[in-house]
Amino acid sequence: MSIPGKTYPRTGDTQTIYLNAVITNPNIKIGDYTIYNDFINNPIDFEKNNVLYHYPINQDQLIIGKFCSIACGAKFVFTSANHTLKSLSTYPFPLFWEEYGLEQKAVTQAWDKKGDIVIGNDVWIGYEAVIMSGVHIGDGAIIGTRAVVTKDVEPYTIVGGVPAKLIKKRFDDETIKRLQSLCWWDWNKQQLREKLNDIMCGKIDQL
Repeated sequence: MSIPGKTYPRTGDTQTIYLNAVITNPNIKIGDYTIYNDFINNPIDFEKNNVLYHYPINQDQLIIGKFCSIACGAKFVFTSANHTLKSLSTYPFPLFWEEYGLEQKAVTQAWDKKGDIVIGNDVWIGYEAVIMSGVHIGDGAIIGTRAVVTKDVEPYTIVGGVPAKLIKKRFDDETIKRLQSLCWWDWNKQQLREKLNDIMCGKIDQL
């Protein structure tokens, strides 16, 4: 569900959008208030420019939670980019069924199915980061600039590099548990406004 009547969160800023206001693909599900910024391309073209190899035949999904921040050029790379490792060759012969006398319905044998990409709530994905198919990223995580994420990321952790590795946890384990139990991203707007200063100032005991 998009926020009614609102694509651009800030007056005069056409580089930043509420992402679910522009999504048309039923296999892409975006939570409320999640933003995407693009200062190179039109951010409205997110589906075309940022969600790659996402073919309907696979029925895999991109699921992103609420209040996420996605920086310019972040990419989500799906199953069809994964040339199968079961073959003795990396060449995708099934894609060219006519050339090699194969059945068209066998086209999916060209790749290894990895599954959905699932992003939690309040996740920050940095500039030109790449999230690979099958990856799950927990609530509150931070993905560093140009990181390539090939494995799951725990909640409230910071990862970076190629391939992405743990840099540090954002908070101690007890704080992480409390944040996940609070689920502030599910509060209504009035509740959020009342506690927004405490959230921004890190005052978890006030929540």
